[in-house]
Amino acid sequence: MREFARRLPKAELHLHIEGTLEPELMFELARRNGVVLRFKTVAEVRAAYEFGDLQSFLDIYYEGARVLLKERDFADLARAYAARAAADGVRHAEVFFDPQTHAARGVALATALGGLWAGFSESGLSFRLILCFLRHLSADDGMKTLEQALAFRDRIAAVGLDSSEAGHPPSKFRAVFDRARKEGFLTVAHAGEEGPPAYISEALDLLKVRRIDHGVRCLEDAAVTARLAAERVPLTVCPLSNVKLKVFARLADHNLKRLMAAGLLVTINSDDPAYFGGYVGENYAATAEALELTQGELATLARNSFEASFLPEAEKRRWLAEVDAVLKSS
Repeated sequence: MREFARRLPKAELHLHIEGTLEPELMFELARRNGVVLRFKTVAEVRAAYEFGDLQSFLDIYYEGARVLLKERDFADLARAYAARAAADGVRHAEVFFDPQTHAARGVALATALGGLWAGFSESGLSFRLILCFLRHLSADDGMKTLEQALAFRDRIAAVGLDSSEAGHPPSKFRAVFDRARKEGFLTVAHAGEEGPPAYISEALDLLKVRRIDHGVRCLEDAAVTARLAAERVPLTVCPLSNVKLKVFARLADHNLKRLMAAGLLVTINSDDPAYFGGYVGENYAATAEALELTQGELATLARNSFEASFLPEAEKRRWLAEVDAVLKSS
């Protein structure tokens, strides 16, 4: 099953590029940029990857991001992820990045974006970049970030909403997303992971999002679940992340199979794979084993990933045909 999962062409739609920073690259960039980390060894960093909740993860996540200072650093990060993704069968990636995380250290949006664009372009992997607003910061700060992004709209496909969900409902950013849509950006948002199903409804009704990132708590509300199914709103689910952050106690307890049975457009993604123990191929394979998914169900998840993407319809059809060919040959 693992080999089949790897061979399946797939799109990855929920991936924080800062969350692909492996400890080895973290230390390399720290040395290159003269950044002193509170960790002394790679083993010490990995030992710290035992999170009690989303906030404890974010604390170490932001610590690691301190080493990203120059265009070259972001380009190296993009190339490293692209190589791993391609080996896992990823043919297209829609990648989140957090400019506010870097602005706090004096790193300009142009620096982060320029490096990511160069790294992904050189990799040959099909990609889109999604600028995310940090929801624990103010809406005013989000609006300032959006205004800075307008000069780079040719390189930014969409805007999203991430970081600490609890206590920061989507409604907080309604004006920011209204402006973003008027400026031509597509919209997505994290909702229904740490926050309640009501946050999913807010993201749909107020932010007019095209996808819900995570969304696993939708099953707590039958009306929300029915709406997601009827409107074919994609959910970008991240199984290993959900277990690491205690949304589910074990992968065997994950509700992905129930989400599929409810008729939802579910996709599998890796979220922050350097911190959560697996890139997208491992998320497919481990979830298949834990939930006893069939090859047909894995193929459906791969098809869903292309259907849910922002690719042109002709490209979607091409990749859907490739998924079907892999399934038929297995």
